Amino acid sequence: MLSIFLSHQWKAFWRSRNKGASIAAQIFLGLAVIYLLVLAIAIGIGMELIISKMFPDKDVFVIFNGFILYYFAVDFLMRMQLQELPTLSIVPYLHLKIPRRKIVSFLNIRSLFSAFNILPLFIFIPFCCTAIASVYGSFPAIMYVIAILSLCAFNNYVVMYIKRLTTLSVKAVMVVVLVIAALASLEYFKVLSISAISNIVFDFLAVYPLSGLGFSTAAILAFTINTAYLRRNMYTEELSSAVAKKVSTDYPFLDRFGATGVLVALELKLILRHKRTRSAIIMSFFFMLYGFLFYKQDLIDKGEINMLIFAAVFMTGSCITIYGQFMFGWQASHFDGLMVNKTNLKNFIAAKFLLFTIISTIVLIVTSLYGLISWKVLFIQIAAYFYNLGIGAVVVLYFATWNSKAIDLGKSSTFNYQGVSASQFVLIIPYFLIPYLFYFPFSYTGHPYWGVAFLGFAGLIGLFTRKYWIKFLAEALNKRRYKIAEGFRER
Repeated sequence: MLSIFLSHQWKAFWRSRNKGASIAAQIFLGLAVIYLLVLAIAIGIGMELIISKMFPDKDVFVIFNGFILYYFAVDFLMRMQLQELPTLSIVPYLHLKIPRRKIVSFLNIRSLFSAFNILPLFIFIPFCCTAIASVYGSFPAIMYVIAILSLCAFNNYVVMYIKRLTTLSVKAVMVVVLVIAALASLEYFKVLSISAISNIVFDFLAVYPLSGLGFSTAAILAFTINTAYLRRNMYTEELSSAVAKKVSTDYPFLDRFGATGVLVALELKLILRHKRTRSAIIMSFFFMLYGFLFYKQDLIDKGEINMLIFAAVFMTGSCITIYGQFMFGWQASHFDGLMVNKTNLKNFIAAKFLLFTIISTIVLIVTSLYGLISWKVLFIQIAAYFYNLGIGAVVVLYFATWNSKAIDLGKSSTFNYQGVSASQFVLIIPYFLIPYLFYFPFSYTGHPYWGVAFLGFAGLIGLFTRKYWIKFLAEALNKRRYKIAEGFRER
């Protein structure tokens, strides 16, 4: 039955009238995954050498053991933000005489084919098969591998379970956010150290290899709970309750986001069909080259990273600042239509966040090549990326609710200041100053990279409270939408 499900999906893909756009998207995603896999393989093969160079005075195994659970803690946070639920593809089968357990099995197995589950294999397993096998023996090395595979499965099924709960309950969202924030705070203030716990756990596993089965037990438990929940709630209205009737047919990869995906697809069409919007996005990608101007080795060696933070925020958030500063003027010509039809303002705002997330993620992946200069550069860029999506995007969209200058998309983009208002100039000040409010207190005490970490942590909090900010911005837009619409009519 699993092979039949996969065969149907394969046929649906090739028979789609928009398979060209889908193939292009899949090619890009494939190249991105290949790039990440190459990095993961390089890290995995050179793990021992990397640890020795970065921590010359510490034992390699202590660092490696302490890194494992820390990695999977970050992996869990990333999954919560980026991993999607495989639900839409099985809705048509619920009306047929197919055993529910087979559909659940298909969902569970399909969810394992994710980059989140593949990357750890290339990062950790080479070290386990070489360094750990040579020192502790083959059996402990095998149990290390089993433990890592179990952690991948555990994170996968726990995130799927939590996401399914949170689609039905706002309280569940708040509980998850509070638990994550509490654990992160304990880690930050050294009350609880994930790396120390990881070191203790895997030191114990190296001496008593069979204890690694504890991870397998946790993974099986997560799988069982997730499976039981699916069987209890597998009804068409449950699985599709958050899915709009429309689909973004030109960009099939956006279908999973429902009404929000439809609005993003419409905005992508707007961007590609007009010179001024295209030039804004092209300029966003052009500014990725700024790293060659700002990322200087002598600044990195001296720890003078003030300008590095500015460059990282500017590059990873270039779309947000360049394209986002003219929100909602891009839609001025049809803003009245958006306001009077059934468009949900929360979906409208969520679409902006999703668009920013897609483009900023692409920029981060490409600019991660600057990490070849120094791992510190990559660290700063990731922190800036979280800031841009968690805090910067909120700042930009809030100022957008005060912008009532229309933009004529039919005019040239060169030396065109039409649509520019005071809000664009005021916006720049808080957008680029806020990161330093998180950074400077640590910098002045001699811990600049703690400041960078705190900046990224603040951005993560913004990401995990995004639903609150969407509601806040939707209310602000609703409050001022008539003034905005009136301003847009003044051509």
